[in-house]
Amino acid sequence: MNVDDVDSITVLGAGNMGHGIAEVAALAGYDVVLRDIEDEFVRKGYDQIEWSLNKLVERDRLSQEDADAALARVSTAVDLGEAVADADVVIEAVPEKMAIKKEVYTELEDHAPDHAVFATNTSSLSITELSEVTARPERFCGMHFFNPPVRMDLVEVISGAHTADETLDLVEDLAESMDKTPVRVRKDSPGFIVNRILVPLMNEAAWIVHAGDATMAEVDATTKYDMGLPMGSFELADYVGIDVGYHVLEYMHEVLGDAYEPCPLLSEKVEAGDLGQKTGKGFYDYEDGEGAEVPHDEGSEAVKNRLLGVMANEVAGLVENDVADPAAIDRAVKLGGRFPDGPAKMADGAGIDALVDALDDLHDETGEERYEAVAYLRDLAQSGEGFYGGEGSSDDAPAFDDISVEVRDGIGHITLDRPHRLNTISIELMDELSEALDALADDDEVRAVLLTGAGDRAFSAGADVTSIAAGGGDAVSGVEISRKGQQTFGKLEALDKPVIAGIDGFCLGGGMELAMCADLRIATERSELGQPEHNLGLLPGWGGTVRLQRIVGTGRAKEIIFSADRYDAETMADYGFINEVVENDGFEERAYEYAKRFAQGPPVAQRYTKRAMHNGWEDTDSGLEVEAQAFGLLFTTSDLMEGIAAFTSDRDPEFTGE
Repeated sequence: MNVDDVDSITVLGAGNMGHGIAEVAALAGYDVVLRDIEDEFVRKGYDQIEWSLNKLVERDRLSQEDADAALARVSTAVDLGEAVADADVVIEAVPEKMAIKKEVYTELEDHAPDHAVFATNTSSLSITELSEVTARPERFCGMHFFNPPVRMDLVEVISGAHTADETLDLVEDLAESMDKTPVRVRKDSPGFIVNRILVPLMNEAAWIVHAGDATMAEVDATTKYDMGLPMGSFELADYVGIDVGYHVLEYMHEVLGDAYEPCPLLSEKVEAGDLGQKTGKGFYDYEDGEGAEVPHDEGSEAVKNRLLGVMANEVAGLVENDVADPAAIDRAVKLGGRFPDGPAKMADGAGIDALVDALDDLHDETGEERYEAVAYLRDLAQSGEGFYGGEGSSDDAPAFDDISVEVRDGIGHITLDRPHRLNTISIELMDELSEALDALADDDEVRAVLLTGAGDRAFSAGADVTSIAAGGGDAVSGVEISRKGQQTFGKLEALDKPVIAGIDGFCLGGGMELAMCADLRIATERSELGQPEHNLGLLPGWGGTVRLQRIVGTGRAKEIIFSADRYDAETMADYGFINEVVENDGFEERAYEYAKRFAQGPPVAQRYTKRAMHNGWEDTDSGLEVEAQAFGLLFTTSDLMEGIAAFTSDRDPEFTGE
C-alpha cells in the first residue's frame, strides 16, 4: 500500500493529541474517524476540532469553505469495530502507559482490516514491544506528532525491530501529505530523538540546582539567553508539565539505566502535584507569583558547558547506535524543540574536546554515569573533528543551515529557512544571507532575486531576540549587531538586479526591515506587517528608520514605528509598501511568476535604473547625472537593438544583458 491508497484514517483517543491529529488529517483531505471509550470524550474532542478550525478561519489561515469541508470529513465513534471498519491507517493516541496501549492493540487486532497499518503516537515507549502485541508487526511503526499537532511541523517516524521499510515509507509520505516534516528514527530507542535530547537536558538542569551548583535563575538565564533556547529549562518543564517529562525519564531510567535517574527535585514536584502551568504552580508560581520571569543577565559559562556536554553526549549516543545521523537529529530538535540551532551543530560550535573535558571533570568529581562520555563522542574529541566533520557526519549536510538557495529560470530564490522559529533572523542567518547574496551578485545567470520565508506562517517575525541579545545590556555589542544587519540587508538593496520580497504571514520588525531592501514586495491577504520595536523599548535598528520613510513617507513611517501596531497587507498596499496583494492559496507559484516577470527585463537598464534612483534619494543632482550617463551608455547595448526590433515586430524582447 502507498499513500495514494489511503482514504480513511482512524484516530484512537480524542484527547489533546488525538483530536489534533484528527484535525490535521482532515485538513489534508482524509476521511477521519475519531474514537474514544466514552461519548463525552469523543464529543469534547470533536468540539475542539471545530473550535480550532474556526480559529484558523479567524486568523485568515483557512477559508470558511475549507474549514467546513474538513469538519465534514470527521466522524466520531465509541464502538471500536465501527471506528476501524474502513480504516487504511490507524493512529493511536491513548494515554502514555504501556499497559493501556497494549490492551488497545490487542482489541484493535480483532477488528481492523487486514491491510491496515498501525501507527502509535507514543513519545517514548518501545515500538517493538507494542508491535509484538499485534499480528502485523511489519506494518506497525511510531508516528510521533508534537503538541499542538496543528501548529508543530515535526513528525518522528520510528522503526520498530520488525517494521518493514514499506511501512516507514508510507507513514513518511502520509506525514508529508499532512504538510508535516517527517524525520525517520532508524532504530527503536527510548525517547527517540527529541525527547532523548530534551528530557535529559531538563533532568541535568534539575541536578545542577539540586546539587547547589547554581540557582534556578542562573540555569534558566543560561538556557534561554546564553544558549538561545526558546525557554529556560525550568520554564519549559512548567510549560510542558513536569509530570510529562518525569514519566518519560522514568521509562528511560528503567530501560537505559542509572545515567537517566530522575533528579529528586522532579519527583518532589510530581508527588506534591505541582506540575507547572496546568496546576498553577511548578518550579514557578503562576497563581500567587509572577510566573516564569527569567533574568537575562545571570547566565553561567560553567552551566552552559555542562548542559552542552550532556546534550552532546546524547547526540553521540544516538549516532553511535544508528538511531539517526547528526543532520536528522538537528532537524528534529529544531522543529520539535524550537531550538535556534541543532544540538549537534551547537556542540561543534562549543568544541567537542572542551565538552568532553567538562564531562570528564564532572565524572571524576561525582562518579555519576550520566557524565560518562560515550565512545563516539570521545573519538570525535580525539580526532579534533565535530559531528559534521567526522566519520559519523551526514554526507548530504546542506551548504546552508538557516537559508536555502535555488537558481531557476534566471531567478535566484532565497528562502529564510527557520520555520520552527517563524524565520526569525539570527547572526548565523545574516552570515549565510550575506554569502548567498555575494554568490548571486556574481552569477550572470541570475537576472532577479526572490526572497521568501519557509512555511506559510511567516516571511520573518523579526530578530531572534534571545539568540542575538544573549547577555543583554552591552551597548557596544548592540551597536555591532545593528551595523551587521544594516550592512547585510544593504547588500540586498545594492544588488544590481531586481529584488522581490514574497511575504506570506508575519513580516515584523527586522523581517520588515529586510523586506524594505527589496525593490518590490508582494504579499498574501493574511500577511501582517509592523515594526514592534517600541514595544520592547527599542527602535528599528537594521535600517528601518531610514528606509521606511523613503517608501511610505515620513508621516506614515512615524505612525508605523511609533504605534508598534500590526497592519494588514491591504493597508500596507494603500500606504505604498506592498506592490501587490494576492490570495493565500498558491502563493509560492504566484510569487515566482511575479519575480519571473522582472527577470525577463533588460539587465543593464535595470542595473543603472536602480543606481540612478538610489543616488537621487539623497542628492537630486547626483541622481540626474547618473541617469544621464546611464542613458547614454544604454545607447551602445545590444539590448537596446533587441528592444527596438521586438517593438517593431510586435513580439516580446529577449534581453541578454549585452
